[in-house]
Amino acid sequence: MGLAQWLQVPIDENAAYRNDVWTNRDLIPIPPERRTWDVLGYLGYWVVGGACISAWTTGSTMLSYGLNAQEAIGAVVVGSVVTGLLAVSCGWMGERHKIGFTVSSRFVWGMRGSYFPVLLRIFTACCWTGIQGYWGGQATRVLIGAIIPGFAHMKNTLPESAGIATNDLIGTLIWYILFAVTISIPPERMQRPFFVTFVLFTGTAFGMLIWAVSTTGGAGPLFHTASTAPQGRGWAFMFGVTSLLGSWGAGTLGQSDWTRYAKRSLAPTVSQVLAAPVTITVTALIGIIVTSCGQDIFGTLIWNPITMLAAIQEHYDSSPRARAGVFFASIGLVASQLAINTVLNSVSTGMDMAGLAPQYINMRRGGYVLCVIGLAINPWRLVATANKFLTVLSGFGVFLAPMTGILLAEYLVVRRQKLRMSHLYRGDAGSIYWYWHGFNWRVLGPWVLGVWPLMPGFVAGVSGGDVAVGWTRLFNLAFVVGLAISFACTLVVDWVFPPPHLGEEDEYDPFMADAQLDVKGSKEELDEKKDFAVDDVVPV
Repeated sequence: MGLAQWLQVPIDENAAYRNDVWTNRDLIPIPPERRTWDVLGYLGYWVVGGACISAWTTGSTMLSYGLNAQEAIGAVVVGSVVTGLLAVSCGWMGERHKIGFTVSSRFVWGMRGSYFPVLLRIFTACCWTGIQGYWGGQATRVLIGAIIPGFAHMKNTLPESAGIATNDLIGTLIWYILFAVTISIPPERMQRPFFVTFVLFTGTAFGMLIWAVSTTGGAGPLFHTASTAPQGRGWAFMFGVTSLLGSWGAGTLGQSDWTRYAKRSLAPTVSQVLAAPVTITVTALIGIIVTSCGQDIFGTLIWNPITMLAAIQEHYDSSPRARAGVFFASIGLVASQLAINTVLNSVSTGMDMAGLAPQYINMRRGGYVLCVIGLAINPWRLVATANKFLTVLSGFGVFLAPMTGILLAEYLVVRRQKLRMSHLYRGDAGSIYWYWHGFNWRVLGPWVLGVWPLMPGFVAGVSGGDVAVGWTRLFNLAFVVGLAISFACTLVVDWVFPPPHLGEEDEYDPFMADAQLDVKGSKEELDEKKDFAVDDVVPV
């Protein structure tokens, strides 16, 4: 018993809550003293989320559909605007009720059923953390190579079966140490690190843009090519839009993980509506221009800016000026990978893991577990050899898009933004979110119906088989199709079989929860505690 108590997560001094199977410090609605994010903070968040390596390489996906550079930018603009609107919609419950995805899944899927979307998100985040960390390690290798030129050509002492070179392994380990330090920063104090990252990555992006355009005297050959879309330009444009939504739209599912830290109402809205499309579009445009110019300079297309920096240093024979430029540019890429892994993975997944065992895992501990798993899966092997696995991982939007549609339908339309907050922390039949043995059977059908039309194209993409063109097109429109079908089906099912207690709402009352759990007290003592909680305590 002493060991179990020692392993429990810390509780704030004079805390009104207690750790149990549904509750800890990171799962309760964020109290006022932890609501530190303002408009500028959320602008920094979306600059980090939009100005990153993923946005830089978006053009490669667009052009692979047969779009020309101008059409690709148009698809990016449309997709990023929709992303901003999705972020506002999915983040509203965090802004209003101060809860994240982990807790909000309880009113959607049921108290026990909420483990399903949480586990799915943990799995994908662990894999992506490893891959993003490997890219961060490569950026770190380039940074060290700019300081020590010999490091870039270090003799590989690892066997070929390792799947990674010695210098890449060193860079990855150093990056993960930095990432572990980043995890220790609580989300309410992330604004300044995000601002620093914004300055560094912006310097990298515009520095590479100025170098590329000044070297070639223009935007390069990609802006002079014609559209070659075999399926038609309209379909190719839609595929481009939905591919961007698959990258950023799926991330908006957990937007409430961050909007719950808002200092005041509507603080995240401006950044979500404006900063998201602007940063994604500008970064993608810079990526296309620099890659296009790079084709003139290096004779080949290099979409990854990390690889581009290494090629620049080699192109100029590791001259002092080239090494200085590569050094400062690579700092921005290292910082960007740290920030994007924090935004998309460590905070959200840390909270998801806390939802599995709140008494023993909090957001920080979950982040450290994520860090260890991300390194332990040997992500360099996934990147180098497991193309099918990467295809599966990239296609997980097939499963997440319907969850987004269900969440939006349940919260915005069916429940009209009204929740009984205290019942989200009660794990028995007394909770209105207990449904049937802890599971909300109503959402299972809409989720399945949102997934099944996309599965033939998904399976064909993984196995390399052939299916009818219609199935492939549906898969290429996965996020839009899955979200729309699940949204509509949720409304129909809930209209035919209305969930109980619709329209009821209350505040989270930690004293009430504490009284309910104190089974040793008499009925009178419990009633006294409840009366005290209701009459004398402001809910946190």
